[in-house]
Amino acid sequence: MEWIAPVCFSALGVQLMVLSSAQAAAVADDSQRGAAASVRAADGKRVGRGAGFTGTYRLLVRGKNINGNTLLATDYLNHFNEIIMLLEMVPSMPECFEDALEWQPKSYADHFRDSCFSDAELAILAYENAPRNYRQAFDATIDQMDRLVLEALPRIKKLVEAGEDGPLQLGIDGVTRKLESFVDVASSIINGNMDTLDQAQIDKVMNG
Repeated sequence: MEWIAPVCFSALGVQLMVLSSAQAAAVADDSQRGAAASVRAADGKRVGRGAGFTGTYRLLVRGKNINGNTLLATDYLNHFNEIIMLLEMVPSMPECFEDALEWQPKSYADHFRDSCFSDAELAILAYENAPRNYRQAFDATIDQMDRLVLEALPRIKKLVEAGEDGPLQLGIDGVTRKLESFVDVASSIINGNMDTLDQAQIDKVMNG
C-alpha cells in the first residue's frame, strides 16, 4: 500500500494531497532545488527564472486550464486576440481605432491579475516556475507580438486619417495576419508542441 502524504502549499492557500510516494519525492526534490537556488542568489550569482518548483506545480495544475507540461495557459493569448479583433473592425468602423490605440503590452502576471480566470494566482506562479525552454520561447514570441503591434499602430493611424479604404484594409490585413501567426506559435509553445523561437521562424512569420 502506497504512502499518502499531505502537503500544505501555503503560497496558494490550498492543500495538495500527494497521492504516491513518487509524487512526494518529486515535491521534495523541487524543494531542494528551490533552496539551492536561494543559496546561489545569496552568493550573488545569476539564478534562472522560476523558483525551481516545476514538479510541484505540475501536480497543482492538474484539472486546471493550465498546461501540465509547460505550466503555461492559453488564456493569456486573449490579450492579443483583443487587438486583432479591434483592428479587424477598423476598415468598416474607423472609430474603433481609438479603442485599438489604447491597447498596451501587458505582462503575463498583470493579465491574470486583471482577468476573471478562476485560477489566476496559480497561473502566475506556474508561469514563474515553467521549464526554461518553454518559458524563454514563449517570452520571445510575446516580445515579437508586442513590438509588432506598437510599430504598426502609428502606420495604421496614418491610413485611417487618409481615409482610403483599400490601403487601410491591406495594411490591417498584413498586421493581423502576422499577429495570428505569432498567436499560433505561442499556442504551440503553450501546448508543448515546440520549445524554440529562432530568427528563421520570426522571419517566416514576418515575411509570410
